[in-house]
Amino acid sequence: MTYVITEPCIGVKDASCVDVCPVDCIHAKEEDTMYFIDPDECIDCGACEPECPVTAIFAEDATPDQWQNYIQINADYFAK
Repeated sequence: MTYVITEPCIGVKDASCVDVCPVDCIHAKEEDTMYFIDPDECIDCGACEPECPVTAIFAEDATPDQWQNYIQINADYFAK
């Protein structure tokens, strides 16, 4: 399992989650409109989830139905 950043992050891009991640698995380029969690680096600690001011971060198996596509979006971001 991994954590996933979903649609509410778009346009907000608050770095609170980045600051608390113990393995630095949350990334974005300056031009990106949101952050992404690398599923291969995430250790499933959950430290990022409560820090998100817009409730955009979910455990993969708890991602709401309307944002399930963000599981693949996060994975694809690191496949480039």
